[in-house]
Amino acid sequence: MSAGARSQPSSEGAVLRVILLFGAVSLFADMTYEGARSILGPFLGSLGATGATVGLVAGMGELAGYGLRLFSGVLADRTRSFWRLTFLGYGVNLLAVPLLGLASAWPAAAALVVAERLGKAIRTPARDVLLAIATRDFGRGRGFGIHEAMDQIGAVLGPLSVALALACHGGYRKSFLLLALPALLSFLALGFARSSYGRWKSAQGESHRAQEEVESGSRPLPPAFWSYLAAVGCVAAGYADFALVAFHAAKTGVVAPQGVPLLYALAMGIDAGAALLAGRLFDRKGFEALRWLVVLGALAAPFLFLGRGMEFVLAGVLFWGIGMGVQESVIRAAVAELVPHGRTGTGYGIFNMVYGFAWFGGSSLMGLLYDHSPRLLVAFSCGAQLLSLPLLVRTQRRFAASRAARAGSG
Repeated sequence: MSAGARSQPSSEGAVLRVILLFGAVSLFADMTYEGARSILGPFLGSLGATGATVGLVAGMGELAGYGLRLFSGVLADRTRSFWRLTFLGYGVNLLAVPLLGLASAWPAAAALVVAERLGKAIRTPARDVLLAIATRDFGRGRGFGIHEAMDQIGAVLGPLSVALALACHGGYRKSFLLLALPALLSFLALGFARSSYGRWKSAQGESHRAQEEVESGSRPLPPAFWSYLAAVGCVAAGYADFALVAFHAAKTGVVAPQGVPLLYALAMGIDAGAALLAGRLFDRKGFEALRWLVVLGALAAPFLFLGRGMEFVLAGVLFWGIGMGVQESVIRAAVAELVPHGRTGTGYGIFNMVYGFAWFGGSSLMGLLYDHSPRLLVAFSCGAQLLSLPLLVRTQRRFAASRAARAGSG
């Protein structure tokens, strides 16, 4: 994989600084919108929204957010305006959350929720392209793993900060307004990341830039990418959303209602650690490691939905966190290995769209299956994720063949 050719220590230190700054951006951004999402449902309810309305608003936001990523990815490749799209996306993303504190009716709040998701759609492919470029010689699994670990720290701190704010101030509006602070810190970190990235790029020399220009033609996306996309769709469709996990835990009484957020925080912590370890493993073993990591994630559903005690729930949360860490780090990093450099934005746009729609469809189906029998949910969850394994084998073979062909032509 890309970890084979390492940069000099000074260059690696510069790349690490860029990755850590991107991680700081995501940490503060996740504090902002994960903190908001933790109270969004009851806040909309306080504005007069029904349960069906809350579900519709959340679904519309996710669907629109993932669907737009295809277009923003293509736009990023065509314009090469990766930083402009990243700043625009974070700007929309982070402005919408504090404004929720000023919303006086649920339709206005719903519009801000959708705007926040659209902001994420605008910036995600462009940001991932920048990360992919920076980590090319650093180790993409390692780089994306560090970024995901910091991202998940924010995902833990955000809801905890909101819980503390509610305990001290007792209102949703003040909680949303207080989230303007991490939003501002995220934008400041993005400015530092832009500056550090520019210095690193300047130090790469003309040969590095010339190579990128050669690679930036409109080369077709390779067969390995499409088989990988099919594998990712299987994994996403079969992965149970934590909302359903929490619903089952509360329904069965294994976990008290006040303990569910603590389980989620635990899962996010495991996610962060797993992302770091999985990234290292992917850089060393490639798609072979990814297959074993997918298997570990597939073990979550049996423990979570068929177990009869707290020990089973904890084991399930462990595997669930590992699976999420893999999906948010290694599975993202692999996209950059499979597509031509000049099509990276398009590749990430297609990847995010397929992942989002597969997650949405799979989650909806698993909710229906759960109402009939948790065993049906577990069968679908495990079956769908394990179906990705032969597709990953095919991806690995196609990837190896394309590398051998390029080496032969060189």
